[in-house]
Amino acid sequence: MTTTILNETVQPVVSIAPVTIPAAARGMDLQMRVSAPATGDDLPVIIFSHGYSLSHDAYAPLVDYWAARGFVVIQPTHLDSTKIGLAPDDLRTPRIWHHREQDLLTVLDKLGQIEALVPSLQGRLDHTRIAVAGHSWGATTASMFVGATHPDPDSGATVRLRDARVKAAVLFCLAGTGGDKLNAIGSQFFPFMNPDFSAMTAPSLIVAGEKDQSQLSTVGPEWWREAFDLSPSPKMLYTAIGAEHSLGGIAQQGATMTTDESPERVAALQRLSAAYLRATLYPAEAGVGLAAVIGTVASQGVTESK
Repeated sequence: MTTTILNETVQPVVSIAPVTIPAAARGMDLQMRVSAPATGDDLPVIIFSHGYSLSHDAYAPLVDYWAARGFVVIQPTHLDSTKIGLAPDDLRTPRIWHHREQDLLTVLDKLGQIEALVPSLQGRLDHTRIAVAGHSWGATTASMFVGATHPDPDSGATVRLRDARVKAAVLFCLAGTGGDKLNAIGSQFFPFMNPDFSAMTAPSLIVAGEKDQSQLSTVGPEWWREAFDLSPSPKMLYTAIGAEHSLGGIAQQGATMTTDESPERVAALQRLSAAYLRATLYPAEAGVGLAAVIGTVASQGVTESK
């Protein structure tokens, strides 16, 4: 049974995991969670990249909200997940950044196969309306598909993955530029983290925490807004008031990793992210809805647009 809340149709959610597809280059199959509304056709798709060490079992506060409002959400589990337990001396470990990016590309390339593996989804996806999203390292991974680039730390070559199939992004806690802005830990363990946002042309919502002090950077919380400042329009920045890296608990409310738990903040991010994606993927229909939602989340954060 569906219900209507604030003029939104809210549906029951069907979530299936693990959905598994072959991925020989990463040394093991790629497992993911697929969440979708119980009914509806021509459903837009969000491919979500988790933060460091998490998995497809995290981020239920976001994923369930999106799926209940008409999005199909696909969450691959990357090799850095503690569910996989890759050893530090594994040959893949230094290039997990690459495998993460390839995981998202695999989902894009094999979307039809994924759809076929979930019988209740067959024929229900809109392959022309795809967005990426991610949190922390996941935001860095996802940003590549809307135009961000970075150097390969081994070869020095510029890594470019902009994909025309991806129409929009929601990027929670997207790391800023590298170089002397990375501290010793950041330089040692994340040498690829030297992004260039000048070609990040696709519409993107960037969410930053007002009190998010990175453990990887010498810069303060302003580091998290650099992608907005250094990328071309159209972009939206939402700075969550008082938020730290957990953004109130978007990965899992009540978890030990959440340092700034706030159901009100999470609710604001749920509403804003869903409205932004709806407005961006359906520009002829939803711009007014986004403007209304921005007003409802003003108590929790500051919105800037360009």
